[in-house]
Amino acid sequence: MKLNNLFLHCGGARVEPEQLERVNTPPAEGRWQPVAHATLASQVRRGLEDAGMRILTEAHALNRGGAQYFGLMQVAIDGHQNDDWGTIVGLRNSHDKRFPAALALGSSVFVCDNTAFSGEVVLARRHTTNILRDLPQVTTRAIGKLADFVGMTEQRATVYRDREMGNAEAHDLIVRALDARAITTTMVPKVLEQWRAPNHSEFKDRNLWSLYNAFTETLKGGLLKLPQRSEALHGVLDVAVQVERKEALALPA
Repeated sequence: MKLNNLFLHCGGARVEPEQLERVNTPPAEGRWQPVAHATLASQVRRGLEDAGMRILTEAHALNRGGAQYFGLMQVAIDGHQNDDWGTIVGLRNSHDKRFPAALALGSSVFVCDNTAFSGEVVLARRHTTNILRDLPQVTTRAIGKLADFVGMTEQRATVYRDREMGNAEAHDLIVRALDARAITTTMVPKVLEQWRAPNHSEFKDRNLWSLYNAFTETLKGGLLKLPQRSEALHGVLDVAVQVERKEALALPA
């Protein structure tokens, strides 16, 4: 899996894990208590290993002079191996107060490196008092959902592949995705292009899986908004096949 492609598009500069240690963390200001990027990455890495999961590869990036951090870790879970896609953990953190420390679970299709996150298992913790105390709990709760997430992803992929789709219905779902803010108006032509003439022959079949990958090919690179857009997209497409959805987890700040 090529985990760097996402960073090349989102504007972040690819860095090695040890470079995160050299990023200066701003001092706390009242209730705002920023967490070091390296601390978040280490906590997630430790949580995955404690849960018996193997980290196959990692990618890390910094943006805005190190004020924003994005990370991806591909993990292996016993009993859940797939030849088509891999399970990833996405991390993000900021020192400019733009977004909280967050962890999201997702999947990436091997053939095209298309990535989507699942909003059902996103956990975030604001940079407020006691964040360092709460961080292990945040990561443990999210990682504990990985096996359930993988099962749901497997179900979704199977159902999407079995759902045949013509142009009229595909066009309707693209409009619905636009209404749900899964995509923007400027993305519509590219989704249509990827549906009509996909970059990869694996998605030439006229089914919901091909349409799904037309969306994810278009969304590739927008890591900051990708979790929310992925959730909105799953909501639209799951309705078409009536895939059962779980309630989003929320952790109080």
